[in-house]
Amino acid sequence: MSRAAIVLTAVLAALALVGPAAPAIDAQTARPGTEEVVHDIASQLRCVVCQNLSVADSPSEMAGQMRAIIRERLAAGESPADVQHYFVDRYGEWILLSPPRRGFNLLVWLLPLAAVVVGLAATAALVWRWTHRRRGVRTAPAAVDPAMSERIRRELERGS
Repeated sequence: MSRAAIVLTAVLAALALVGPAAPAIDAQTARPGTEEVVHDIASQLRCVVCQNLSVADSPSEMAGQMRAIIRERLAAGESPADVQHYFVDRYGEWILLSPPRRGFNLLVWLLPLAAVVVGLAATAALVWRWTHRRRGVRTAPAAVDPAMSERIRRELERGS
């Protein structure tokens, strides 16, 4: 066999081994970072089955289907914002784990902050009242019966 035939046979053998894996490799390398983008989008969406998990973290079948939809839409050329908008149109803003900071949703962002400020102000007011009440208010000595006072004085003199 000639050297060219050996090289050709080696190349064909390598293609035969890599051939079945080529579509999987091609799908992953066709769009660099696609899986990262899918994960980023899925981590911003709430799973409709396990409502306390993101689509990226949920093991449910529905979350898997939602990740597949995200992949398909990205492969079709949609931007991540378009894909997220698709799910918002379908399920409402509830689907977003982090609601947008506008309109009525501002309450979700501002109420916890306001509660912390009110709590700190109430705590500061209580501490101020407790510390200033002790310093500023002096109680008058209790009235002692003169006979009792004389008895105490005599006992103190006897003891010394």
